[in-house]
Amino acid sequence: MRVVIAEDSAILRDGLVQLLGLRGVEVVAAVEDAQALLAAVAEHRPDAAVIDIRLPPDHTDEGLRAAIAIRESSPGVGVMIFSQYVETKYAAQLLGGGAAGVGYLLKERVVDIGEFVDALHRVAAGGTALDPEVVAQLFGAGRRASALDTLTPREQEVLGLMAQGRTNQSIAAGFVVSERAVEKHIANIFTKLDLPPSDGGHRRVLAVLRYLEEHTS
Repeated sequence: MRVVIAEDSAILRDGLVQLLGLRGVEVVAAVEDAQALLAAVAEHRPDAAVIDIRLPPDHTDEGLRAAIAIRESSPGVGVMIFSQYVETKYAAQLLGGGAAGVGYLLKERVVDIGEFVDALHRVAAGGTALDPEVVAQLFGAGRRASALDTLTPREQEVLGLMAQGRTNQSIAAGFVVSERAVEKHIANIFTKLDLPPSDGGHRRVLAVLRYLEEHTS
């Protein structure tokens, strides 16, 4: 897997390069600002980009805006936001274009580099990796009632895990229940969110997007 890193902290940037390299990930470029990130993605066409939100020159939301631009210009490049902050406005816009190939993890909550690399591989392959705290804050930004309010607490938990890209087997193991029980919860979620069967099998992503779309307005 080939990746580009955009991180303004030299220590964190170099640390990521070394840690990813030790796990077989080729870092083709490591840059410190959004403009250099866009140029690196255009030049190298990596499998994924790992992007901090607050980059020079203003250290506000340059990274997220660059991520949105990458999604538009290079949809085959997975985008992994890796930051200390949850920025709901642009995060919703980023996910609103389709959650496939998008990740958003919080630095202080990543305690296992192996799990981070697994999430990065998942995003590069077109999957999803969203930190539960990110999901919770995006969901909490909503103000109006919707079909989502009909989900039970357990169904809400299952949907949150689906947003992280977790499989039915993984969800079942976490709850110490059978996969059949998880399948039943997911079927209920699809029914309550009015998501009909899809030939492409994308209802999991559609469910997460419905959640985000209705709770980030």
